[in-house]
Amino acid sequence: MTTMTFGAAINAGLRKSLENDPKVVLMGEDIGTLGGVFRITDGLQKDFGKHRVIDTPLAESGIMGTAVGLAYRGYRPVVEIQFDGFIYPAFDQIVCQVAKMHYRTRGAVTLPITIRVPFGGGIGSPEHHSESPEAYFTHTSGLRVVSVSNPQDAYTMVQQAIGCNDPVLFFEPKRRYHDKGEVDLGVDPATAPDMGSAAVVSAGKDVTLVAYGPLVKTARDAALAAADDGISVEVIDLRSLSPVDYATVEASVRKTGRLVITHEAGMSGGVGAEIAASITERCFHYLEAPPVRITGFDIPYPYSKLEMHHLPNLDRILDGVDRAMYRPNSLSGLEG
Repeated sequence: MTTMTFGAAINAGLRKSLENDPKVVLMGEDIGTLGGVFRITDGLQKDFGKHRVIDTPLAESGIMGTAVGLAYRGYRPVVEIQFDGFIYPAFDQIVCQVAKMHYRTRGAVTLPITIRVPFGGGIGSPEHHSESPEAYFTHTSGLRVVSVSNPQDAYTMVQQAIGCNDPVLFFEPKRRYHDKGEVDLGVDPATAPDMGSAAVVSAGKDVTLVAYGPLVKTARDAALAAADDGISVEVIDLRSLSPVDYATVEASVRKTGRLVITHEAGMSGGVGAEIAASITERCFHYLEAPPVRITGFDIPYPYSKLEMHHLPNLDRILDGVDRAMYRPNSLSGLEG
């Protein structure tokens, strides 16, 4: 086991994929000489060359269009979108070409493209640098959407995404890049838990708390705080947003009878809404209370000095747990 940061674990996973498959190519803005704005690709161009780790023009539409052509010719391009809010110029290529090519050709063409997206807030940046656009892509058939929350998953799942024949949106919580954890660099991605599966990261019996990406750590902190108040919270790291591992979530809710979902993106039309509706359909007779969503507010991302009021935090998540338990709390009734 090696202790490394979240960002270093992604770098190690990318390095492993480049070593194992000569058809893997990295593309993005400033990912070569600079190593990316978050230094996630640091050192890779030096070791693998400019033909494998490619600095592109500042044109997301052009980057994705090039990736489609490369994938069509048998390569496995890994595209870095420098910031979450920069993905929109490439939206047409992703939802109209990447997501549909396999279906339109009746399986004759695969587009094994991995699209790395640093996403979410918490780093003191404004709009276009702190957004959570994942729901746009979970709504699009033909795309896999995953989000990692810890260094071990970062290392393993990026390799699984690159090795997958489906296009994968790989959402990385940028405020966790410097978080440290133990990583087993000897794990074989083929035998590791599938990237489409959820993980129970904290067992409990009273409330199921579902999170992904940047809020898994906050959810675990909330579970510890709730335990001091006599509430046993089971925390589930969703990991895959499309498809969703409903079997794991359903089994937990059948046990606890209560569900709280949290994410940074706005509430309306978010991943949490889909999970709440699906679990209500599947577990209606087991639920002791309506599902509760703790999310960002339905507003454009605020200025950095206000972002911590916008993002779900420990107090707001604990309030959601209290609401699910029908316990009075000073924040009860607060939307989101």
